[in-house]
Amino acid sequence: MTSSSEAITVMIVDDHEMVRQGACSYLEAHPDISVVAQAGSGEEAVKLAQEFIPDVVLMDLVMPGMDGVEATRRVKNISPRSQIIILTSFHQDEFIFPALQAGAISYLLKDVKAKELVEAIRRAARGEATLHPRIAARLIKTFRSLDPEEATPFTALTERELEVLKLIAKGCSNDTIAEQLVISVGTVKGHVSNILSKLHLVDRTQAAAYAWQAGIVRRE
Repeated sequence: MTSSSEAITVMIVDDHEMVRQGACSYLEAHPDISVVAQAGSGEEAVKLAQEFIPDVVLMDLVMPGMDGVEATRRVKNISPRSQIIILTSFHQDEFIFPALQAGAISYLLKDVKAKELVEAIRRAARGEATLHPRIAARLIKTFRSLDPEEATPFTALTERELEVLKLIAKGCSNDTIAEQLVISVGTVKGHVSNILSKLHLVDRTQAAAYAWQAGIVRRE
């Protein structure tokens, strides 16, 4: 998030220099937006995200080496406050769902109008999502095809992950969870990471609140 008096800091990630330079020139013409970094690869994006902690990241998906999905996941791990907008030419399911699950807040195609991209950046900085109409249609079609039980996010969790989530909701530390479930602390950390990723949550506090609100754990 950024206050109304501060420029929105943006990082552009694309393996084509002309795309980066063009986007940078256009965005810099807006006084409320400041491009603080440009990355030509997923690996570079991760490094620069740690250095600049941008408000918004424009992320290409198909790049040599680390792709945009993995880069999105790693950037969100480094800087959960950074909101990631996927900006790509690809609209197939095998790109859309992994990118959103990795933590992207918005998904736009490269035929988006320049002024719409600027507005999407502003919306992302406020924590609001923007989806290209074609992407929104794909998501709606997919969710309509799901059974109600399949639509709940908790069905994506394994039985062990549900056990860990219940203990998180009860305020248990990783050490306590490891002791109760007779597993290593490292394994607990892995389960916690998977839970946050699958439920699209930022931290343990959100996971605990979510578990109580959804009724997965109830007060005695």
